[in-house]
Amino acid sequence: MTVFDDIRLLRVTFLRGPNLWTYRSALEVWLDLGVLEDWPSDKLPGFVDRLTTALPALAEHHCGVGEAGGFGQRLREGTWLGHVLEHVVIELLNLAGMPTGFGQTRSTSQRGVYRMVFRARDAVVARAALTQGHKLLMKLVNDQRPVDVAAAVKTVRDAIDDAYLGPSTAHIVACATERGIPHIRLNDGNLVQLGHGRRQHRIWTAETDRTSAIAEGIAGDKDLTKRLLAEVGVPVPEGQVAATPAEAWEAAEDIGLPVVVKPADGNHGRGVTLDLRTREQVEAAWVVADRHGSEVLVERHVPGDEHRLLVVAGRVVAAARGETAWVTGDGTHSVTALVDAQINTDPRRGETEDHPLARLKPADDGVILADLARQGLTPDDVPAAGRRVLIQRNGNVSIDCTDEVHPEVARVVELAVRTVGLDIAGVDLVAEDIGRPLAAQGGAIVEVNAGPGLLAHLKPAVGHPRAVGHAIVEHLFPKDAETADGRIPLVGIAGSVESTAVARLTAWLLQLAGHAVGLACRDGLFLGGRCIDALDATDSAVAQRLLVSREVDCAVFENGAATILDQGLAYDRCRIGVVTDLGGAETLARHDIHEPDQMPRVLRTQLDVVLADGAGVLNADDPAVAALAEFCDGSVVLYATDPPPLAAHRAAGGRALRHDGSTLWLCEGTAERPLRLHAPPALPAAVLLPAVAAAWAHGLSPALLAAGIDTFAAHAAA
Repeated sequence: MTVFDDIRLLRVTFLRGPNLWTYRSALEVWLDLGVLEDWPSDKLPGFVDRLTTALPALAEHHCGVGEAGGFGQRLREGTWLGHVLEHVVIELLNLAGMPTGFGQTRSTSQRGVYRMVFRARDAVVARAALTQGHKLLMKLVNDQRPVDVAAAVKTVRDAIDDAYLGPSTAHIVACATERGIPHIRLNDGNLVQLGHGRRQHRIWTAETDRTSAIAEGIAGDKDLTKRLLAEVGVPVPEGQVAATPAEAWEAAEDIGLPVVVKPADGNHGRGVTLDLRTREQVEAAWVVADRHGSEVLVERHVPGDEHRLLVVAGRVVAAARGETAWVTGDGTHSVTALVDAQINTDPRRGETEDHPLARLKPADDGVILADLARQGLTPDDVPAAGRRVLIQRNGNVSIDCTDEVHPEVARVVELAVRTVGLDIAGVDLVAEDIGRPLAAQGGAIVEVNAGPGLLAHLKPAVGHPRAVGHAIVEHLFPKDAETADGRIPLVGIAGSVESTAVARLTAWLLQLAGHAVGLACRDGLFLGGRCIDALDATDSAVAQRLLVSREVDCAVFENGAATILDQGLAYDRCRIGVVTDLGGAETLARHDIHEPDQMPRVLRTQLDVVLADGAGVLNADDPAVAALAEFCDGSVVLYATDPPPLAAHRAAGGRALRHDGSTLWLCEGTAERPLRLHAPPALPAAVLLPAVAAAWAHGLSPALLAAGIDTFAAHAAA
């Protein structure tokens, strides 16, 4: 059998924003098939069978035929291996838990060299999937069996676990995305910016930039929280701080048995031991609690089940109930073995944030050890057949009970959160029945937590999932507010002729309108007319800094064709998209672009991302530029130095800007009026027309436009 050399990966580029291929981030790979150019899938003996046996779902992938199973048909008919690699990578991502539906492979002008691209939410994950898919494909091509698909998937999944957002943060971001709110990840963890510039808010898991540091400090001090709640009439268990095991027992005697011992500043239930009835139990529980906090509290034991209620912006939006975890002895296996067999096999239990329930490890958990000791057992003991052994009290908080919450319970919980001062909080309460008022059953609120986990509400063991992220997004971005989508006006300018000057004039005009304008162009990065970095800010990573700044309420970006091809745009959508010309093909040979007629496909990206309530601004003196109007979701403003290219557009009621050599004319349908300037503009039409058209499309008045043109020269020289 012929042994083929590996497909060569010539260049791998992460496109962080909208690009030639898609609105979203993607990984573009240039690859050389070498001799395999002459060996499509149907010419490699047994290859299709080996491939579909290793990855059975491949045969059902959609492809060019537009229906499920299309790729399987292409494999049998014969398709080139660059295309096959695309689908192998996508399938590995699917199997690893990051579904990916988009991919394309296109030939280049060089024989055997292809451009392959696939949707990539994260560069590290995408590269891991590419590496594993490449290795797997070459083994299948050369019949190097067996192939370890599971190991490849695990490598990709590990990359996802290391790089991707936690489930709570990811859920909030997904809810924001549904609302059209953009996001930017600000670190390698879960700090995420929703929205842009002055309209942004930041989240860190379930904390927001509206979460009070003082309130968070109060919530972290359980004793202080209880005192404040008691003062406003919220039922809480009486308790005392105990500095030693002996003091803990004294406190228990004062309060009355049974009691609970817990750390004063712990979280997630760590170090909490319930239903203590003897001095030995209390003192042992103090030692466990002391390992998890700076102080130890002894509290009255409240009978009932533990409940966790999520409060967002002063309103209960979800509730979950806990239940005890038990095992049943078989006379053969130890407690630890029974826990592994009867509890930890639950697929919802695991070590990552994706698992709503944690794996139980009796030997490592002081609270479990204490409960076992009260039953006369250790983790290594073997319970008699049929004996039920309590492993964890109320640890399994994963039964949705949102619809059962009594209005009076909700009122008390909301009062507790207002008293602490948190905008988002998880409230732990103990009650026998969440459907009855707490006072009637001796129930009590035991903790108020900042930064609560959301997983119990997103993936309950029993009951309906609750899309609590929508409540958090609504809290930050009310739907009826002007800032509902978190977006500031963005203007993107694409072209090769005078594009830097166009960007600078546009920014100046917007600044005169009262905006705090950010500008990213070849001259640098500017805030309010002040250069903060002289780097070439057509680089997307540099330009994106404008979107992070809380000072900016409007931004202008210069985007050359090379920016779109090398990196993608710095933003996902814009209000105004400008295309001045289709020049520059002669500088893009590395992208296999050699002719001007290849440029519309590249520059249309700037029009593709215009919002529906925005506008595209196009140079009608170039028919190929004007033809890009069909790709704009918003309205279109044309500009020209010659009236004929504007005639049809104006006849249809469209807006246009024309320059007759001495005067600028603002045209709406068949009506037009001159822009009255104090002196003839010194700027060439190639700069003046697109910038003024963009500012006019944004809503600037003729008087402001004229003032901006009159003063720009002095501003630029300053």
